[in-house]
Amino acid sequence: MGLYKFLRPALFTLPPERAHRLTIHSLRLAAFLPAHHGDDYILSQRVLGHDFTNPLGMAAGFDKDAEAMAGVGRVGFGFAEVGTLTPLPQPGNPQPRVFRLTKQQALINRLGFNNQGQVEALHRLSVYRGKPDSKIGPIIGVNIGANKESEDRIADYETGAARFAGLADYLTVNISSPNTPGLRDLQASSAVSEIMQRVRAAAPDCPILVKIAPDLAIEQAQEIASLAVKFKIDGLIISNTTLSRDGVADSKYVAEDGGVSGQPVFDMSTRMLGDVYQASQGGLTLIGVGGVSNGRQAFEKICAGASLVQLYTAMIYHGPFLASRIKRELAEILRANGFANIRDAVGADYK
Repeated sequence: MGLYKFLRPALFTLPPERAHRLTIHSLRLAAFLPAHHGDDYILSQRVLGHDFTNPLGMAAGFDKDAEAMAGVGRVGFGFAEVGTLTPLPQPGNPQPRVFRLTKQQALINRLGFNNQGQVEALHRLSVYRGKPDSKIGPIIGVNIGANKESEDRIADYETGAARFAGLADYLTVNISSPNTPGLRDLQASSAVSEIMQRVRAAAPDCPILVKIAPDLAIEQAQEIASLAVKFKIDGLIISNTTLSRDGVADSKYVAEDGGVSGQPVFDMSTRMLGDVYQASQGGLTLIGVGGVSNGRQAFEKICAGASLVQLYTAMIYHGPFLASRIKRELAEILRANGFANIRDAVGADYK
């Protein structure tokens, strides 16, 4: 944790969203630092048509408006997923809407897709792509969502896909946030089938993933995986936050509405990851997210079927250079287990 263990108490005196804005501003400044040292070759692989120097990504929800992409790369992440971005700007749900569960190294949030809208982010991403930094910076995913008051949410996803297809390295269709009423209903087979077909048509040449909830029945998750293969969707992100309160029952915030992220999500999201990997027989690219805070947990996600791993909540508790530590630990674990490259470990639990 280094210096961050001295800074964290001061940050935690601030409301969570104010501390988050301060972190975004700090990472915008970090963009002016020298690029981080090259990653260990054992962590490199080609996924989704792109060369990832390491498998660690900043999950969506951190850089909602595409403000700190270069800075995220400077602190060691191999890729960054911006958003969730909706066609129109929206303020999200009333504050307070983020709660730290420090004992459990978790958060409860009910943000509700607060963002400045796709047009603003599209401009920032266009400017970023024109800079030399973008050639050496992290791979950029764009997470798209639907406006709360939209009369046609499926059309919102189609709009987002069309807008960002030419600039994003990959797109994520977020139909699993628990904080927009009715959004998770889009995980039903009829709705998700239509979404997959329409976003694929809107972005025919861009890799597309769908982000699902850890609260789905395994049969439903497997059905979504089957539909993804059918409609030529490239992969799934497993998983979003959970509505379960397992592991946080003793928190004073347990009764707050919203999704739980962080350590309590690790086991359930990793189980779902393994189930979907087996069901898809390795035919989809999977990104594992939920509760990763060290190299061992990243390794477990990879062995369960993840080609890439994302985190966000753990950085709040361990600091911005957590990615660098996880990469070192992961490289050591891969070698200790006899793997020559990370791709050989993907799904190893089922080989």
